[in-house]
Amino acid sequence: MDKKLLIKKALEAKEKAYSPYSGFKVGAALLTKSGKIFTGCNIENASYTPTICAERTAIAKAVSDGEREIVAIAITGDSEWTYPCGVCRQVIREFGNNAIIIITKSEEEYREYTLSELFPYSFGPEDLK
Repeated sequence: MDKKLLIKKALEAKEKAYSPYSGFKVGAALLTKSGKIFTGCNIENASYTPTICAERTAIAKAVSDGEREIVAIAITGDSEWTYPCGVCRQVIREFGNNAIIIITKSEEEYREYTLSELFPYSFGPEDLK
């Protein structure tokens, strides 16, 4: 896995963010098991509730293209270290329970986590059996 490429794609996606209300841009790039990379940015809405995070945008693009397994996801935002929100953690859990989560502020500065470190005791498909 080329972490630097994934980070670069997340940084590029951040620049495409539509965030006229908060002014807070976020970008994400994910790698699927098949080797494809999907990017996403946050897309705000004047009524706030329909706003979608960068991570969920990238995941929706991957899933709508038939991909179901995330290997890694890089996330970057306008704060020093931007972590996925709770909803995004739950969606990542659905498609990337074993994914590497890369939190980055530049191509050189990043941190890596497992999903279980960021989202311990999570609820997943196996809990519905």
